[in-house]
Amino acid sequence: MDLFTLNMENQLKKDAPLADRMRPTSISEFVGQSHILGEGKFLDRAIKADRINSMVLYGPPGTGKTTLAMIIANTTDMNFKKLSAVTSGVKDIRRIIGEAEEDLKLYNKRTILFIDEIHRFNKAQQDALLPFVERGIIILIGATTENPYFEVNKALLSRMMVIPLNPLGDEDISLLIERGLKDSKKGLGGYRVEIDREAVDYLISISDGDGRAALNSLEIGVLSTPKDDRGIIHIDLDTIRECILVKSARYDKGGNEHYDTISAFIKSIRGTDPDATLYWLAKMIDAGEDPKFIARRIIIAASEDVGNADPRALNVAVSAFKAIDAIGMPEGRIILAQAALYVACAPKSNAAYIGIDEALKDVREKKIGEVPGHLKEASYAGASKLGHGKGYRYPHDYRRGYVKQRYLPEELMDANYYRPTENGYEGRIREYLKNLFDKDG
Repeated sequence: MDLFTLNMENQLKKDAPLADRMRPTSISEFVGQSHILGEGKFLDRAIKADRINSMVLYGPPGTGKTTLAMIIANTTDMNFKKLSAVTSGVKDIRRIIGEAEEDLKLYNKRTILFIDEIHRFNKAQQDALLPFVERGIIILIGATTENPYFEVNKALLSRMMVIPLNPLGDEDISLLIERGLKDSKKGLGGYRVEIDREAVDYLISISDGDGRAALNSLEIGVLSTPKDDRGIIHIDLDTIRECILVKSARYDKGGNEHYDTISAFIKSIRGTDPDATLYWLAKMIDAGEDPKFIARRIIIAASEDVGNADPRALNVAVSAFKAIDAIGMPEGRIILAQAALYVACAPKSNAAYIGIDEALKDVREKKIGEVPGHLKEASYAGASKLGHGKGYRYPHDYRRGYVKQRYLPEELMDANYYRPTENGYEGRIREYLKNLFDKDG
């Protein structure tokens, strides 16, 4: 490294954000992830024994994925190489693998290759890694915010361990803030800072488990607040609010958060929890989810989870879909909320859903019974000669518009697909059918 490059690197370190300057260099300094790094836990043991296997570190931003990889680099005797999937390609992979093969041949020294944002590598780039991971030429550590089961090739993923990292807890974020304020070498300890408890609590809450966001927002607050007449920088709630960018929900439209959030939304509707229904709906709206996608899911819930317990739920849901198409956003949020709440608060029945699935199962797995002769079409010439329609009884000719006769194939005479519940309007259907079937029409 020449003098000018060294000067640039030193300046970059000096001007780095607080979160980068405070990055831990050992397990003892690392905050959070006790489920994998606690005393005696898997990754703690593997790092201390220098027995690292290929892995994917998967978790939301600011939870320590890159930091953990750097700690491994500081504690292992292996070579450590780092690539970013944003700026690197197959050529860079081949160069590092070539160097790794030489080190293994000549010095019996293995190489760890860390790839940040590995989900950004395309299939060809991921395929280029596969044979060398399989042979053990490199130990691959990937970091990603996206669900690796969606974003990493199955063949490559099968040769790696998926290590989930969780959002940092409130106590973890609090500890990071305390360290950032006290550390005079890498942190803000050179400043005389007083911060109100409610400001700290707000910073913890708004950071949403992201340690990087918490520290960098804290630094902006300290550096942008003038000293008072005592030479003290006082950070109150209003100050910290001004230092945080508009919070956006952690949401990836094509990945894990998308599926998890819509799942929570539907299950909240099914579970008759209107408050949770609105919360998950708000998260999707704030993240820019397609409102028509949300409306379609409400329509499905109206039939799958409400059904005939309240037949109006389907009308409300379909009307909401049409209204969204006509109105759009942001006013469409009100329409979505109304429809979601109606379906969430409606009495529930999945009898229609269960009934059609059971009928489909019989159609697919059992002998297809013949249509009973008296139900066959009898209006065309020659039908009567085939016996079609013979013996059919027209229900409207009978009292209550009902007459008992066979409608199912003979092989399925005992089938009972629709079993109405006692919930809501379906309770009335249940009672009506019971009274009807208890008497011959």
